[in-house]
Amino acid sequence: MRTGAAEAFERCIADGGVVLFGADTVYGLACDPRSTAAVARLYELKGRPADKPAAVMFFAMAPALAALSQLGSRTRAAVEALLPGALTLLLRNPDRLFSLACGPHSTTLGLRVPVLPALAGVRVPVLQSSANPSGGSDPRALADVDARMRDGADLVLDGGTLPGTPSTVVDLRSYEADGAWSVLREGAVPGDELARLLVTGQHPLQPQDCVP
Repeated sequence: MRTGAAEAFERCIADGGVVLFGADTVYGLACDPRSTAAVARLYELKGRPADKPAAVMFFAMAPALAALSQLGSRTRAAVEALLPGALTLLLRNPDRLFSLACGPHSTTLGLRVPVLPALAGVRVPVLQSSANPSGGSDPRALADVDARMRDGADLVLDGGTLPGTPSTVVDLRSYEADGAWSVLREGAVPGDELARLLVTGQHPLQPQDCVP
């Protein structure tokens, strides 16, 4: 069932706007990943260099997997085992999907699928980055977000107080070839939990919990 927040979020993205919202980890900014103008506005709000990549976020597993049909079977199984959750997965991107989010490294895609019930009905992917000045601390509450970002966003959604630990970044780019993976940034999900999920292939959420 779609909430009012999900409808407002999706409408703002469709209109080329930038949304400030509470994710599952820290506050973030989101925009249409295919709109050059929207991506430029988001990067300007953050003061983020244009050549730094960002993640693409989906709000349910089914549309994420449908969009990433290029995934090999081994990598797809890993994605299904790890997500949804507080992770950013770096995947091979031979088709150069969502190139505006990839920066100069168009053959690598960062993927996020959070557990976020308030926005579970959002049907479109977004380019997403934390709502902090580039290199600054990650905001746990809306009041922690730089005032310039709060004022510059087209829609602001208060998600309350969040855990405050950013997503764990996991490199799966060679996983299809040799099963190798590595943690590039420690974060909300510890390495031993990642190893357990990848070995067992069993995500703690049931399939029906992954789709709105």
